Amino acid sequence: MPTTLEERAINTIRFLSADAVQKANSGHPGLPMGTASIAYVLWTRHMHFDPTDPTWPDRDRFILSAGHGSMLLYAMLHLTGYDLSLEDVKNFRQWESKTPGHPEYGETPGVETTTGPLGQGFATGVGMAIAADHLAARYNQPDIPLIDNWMYGIVSDGDLMEGVASEAASLAGHLKLGRLIYVYDDNRISIDGSTEKAFTEDRAARFEAYGWHVLHVKDGNDLEALDGAVRAAKADPRPSLIVARTKIGYGLPTKQDTAAAHGSPPGVEELRGAKEKLGWPLQPDFYIPGDVKEHFLQAGRKGIALHEAWKKRLSALKEKEQVLHAQFVRTIAGELPADLDAHLPEFPADEKGMATRASSGKVINALAPALPEFLGGSADLTGSNKTDITGEVAFSPATPEGRYMHYGVREHAMGAAMNGMALYGGVIPYGGTFLVFADYVKPAIRLAALMEQRVIYVFTHDSIGLGEDGPTHQPIEHLAMLRATPNVTVIRPADANETVYAWKAALENKHGPTALALTRQALPTLDRTRYSPAEESLKGAYVLKDVGGAPQVILMASGSEVPIILKAAERLAAGGISARVVSFPSWELFEKQDAAYREAVLPVSIRARVAVEAGATLGWHRWVGSEGAVVGLDHFGASAPYEKLYEAFGLTPERVVEKAKRALGVE
Repeated sequence: MPTTLEERAINTIRFLSADAVQKANSGHPGLPMGTASIAYVLWTRHMHFDPTDPTWPDRDRFILSAGHGSMLLYAMLHLTGYDLSLEDVKNFRQWESKTPGHPEYGETPGVETTTGPLGQGFATGVGMAIAADHLAARYNQPDIPLIDNWMYGIVSDGDLMEGVASEAASLAGHLKLGRLIYVYDDNRISIDGSTEKAFTEDRAARFEAYGWHVLHVKDGNDLEALDGAVRAAKADPRPSLIVARTKIGYGLPTKQDTAAAHGSPPGVEELRGAKEKLGWPLQPDFYIPGDVKEHFLQAGRKGIALHEAWKKRLSALKEKEQVLHAQFVRTIAGELPADLDAHLPEFPADEKGMATRASSGKVINALAPALPEFLGGSADLTGSNKTDITGEVAFSPATPEGRYMHYGVREHAMGAAMNGMALYGGVIPYGGTFLVFADYVKPAIRLAALMEQRVIYVFTHDSIGLGEDGPTHQPIEHLAMLRATPNVTVIRPADANETVYAWKAALENKHGPTALALTRQALPTLDRTRYSPAEESLKGAYVLKDVGGAPQVILMASGSEVPIILKAAERLAAGGISARVVSFPSWELFEKQDAAYREAVLPVSIRARVAVEAGATLGWHRWVGSEGAVVGLDHFGASAPYEKLYEAFGLTPERVVEKAKRALGVE
């Protein structure tokens, strides 16, 4: 047995991880065995956490960006007293276990974020650091520091290769996010073998160029060197990258320092050899020495005491600043103001109207005074996305209280950072870009959906209606892609007042992200004395108007195509065919309504149906049925004024009338 308590504690981490991977016959032993010393130093010497309350707002966050090494995190959570039993550890990667193959937020107490694809955890931590700096600036008082925590992480070669990490690192350096401390597991091995095959740049120099504080630890098992590096990182105002030279699969007799240690069980004999090499008992598996268990639990107890001290500071804030205290408690809980509806604007009828991106901007500014938790921005398209808050300063190192984010042309990092902000709590993040660039945000959207986080995407220029910029900027398949992603709510409002309720729905959606699809071109603001109230759009689809009596055909559309079907309905009615006009801004909201409501809007008895949308037709047949028709675009667009594009591609009232008559069997 190793002679010191710390050596035994580190080997406990290693062999809990390796035993779990071997038992599952699946997993990644290399990272946990190689970075056990790093985790030990962070969790026992630096991190503040309360295992009895994983939601304590001022806890330090730990991000295992290389999530394939999940057993490292599960070992730390079990050993330090979280609600993760040894039996849970033994059920690693099994059905309905609390220890899935990659860390999953919401599945395991103490897991701060889902880190699936490499680079995502890195970028998510950047968002957490932004939120921490922002909330500290807004709520900390000179003698009452409510927010005083750190974001720690272990990042890998693979993380640093990914583009999203580069985007996020550049942003973090620019913003001087000093609460961010990442330890780079520099083992120089990837799945294909040595990193010399594909990754030979000077990583440290790259991060120095980003504006990071870069430190070096020659031996990733040197506890004092690791500890000193973390202390130096805390003392520096910049984000820090500690480059720690490690050995993947540390202790494995033949697989250490090879790709064979990365992603497969060590094997019975190899694991036995590692235990013999490091002086570890061969039996029992999952062995935890009693003094080691007590040692780790003490780290958790320290955090419990720190949490109690923080509660006293929170009470002190209540005595000193009752309004600020109430605001902090409400926003951390994720609750909206009770009077939010009173701040919703109402737009008068206007045939000329405005683009829904413009009405969205007006809604943001109407709600901003009531929502101090708004923390929004744009990927360098502020003027186009209309995402700015009038009179609000931008978030910067000098003004972290600012509520507007200039993300630069970094859509992927913006999406991942917004996930980090939402996970941190106390803010509601929104970010803008063109809908076509949802492609660049998609991996982060998927994780927001998987984690059910309230993140709001302001996707403008939502169709060929953007016109002259041409097919590279005209989204076709993007609405279908977003709708196909579980837990994502897509809302495409048809006028200014539907946009108001789209924002209301997005804010009230606490269990997943919302994508607002907004126009560049102006749309008429409907006269609601002639049509159903815009508030009905909260149901996802509603009867805007029955034209000409009891409907024979249903015309449905979202967004900018609703005015088209209104004109088509009038023309049908003039020819003796009555039509129901359904505004259909959100499939997902409509699906949540009860069967009676859905039947009332789309009666099964009316089989003649036409759907219209300036995008891919995929999915609309669910609503029009086998006898209906969809007018859309299953091809790319072109560069021309939008009016010409709509005419050339058949997005016209005449085409809708033709399809409706055909569905009715009328020529």
